[in-house]
Amino acid sequence: MAPMTELAARIDALEIRIAHQDQTIDELNLTITEQWRIIDLLTRKLDTLEEQVRSGSQIADPSTEAPPPHY
Repeated sequence: MAPMTELAARIDALEIRIAHQDQTIDELNLTITEQWRIIDLLTRKLDTLEEQVRSGSQIADPSTEAPPPHY
């Protein structure tokens, strides 16, 4: 193979590799962005639940609860 042809083939191979890497980076970025969105949502839900537990708003009054069916 002539030196210029070999060099052109190597450059083509590098360009193809870079294109695949760019695609992989874009896909990973989308995945990470979606994961952060989910983490943020779950963090806000957890904060809300913690606040509800601390304030006692989710704790039922035992006097208003019906007895369990096995009684």
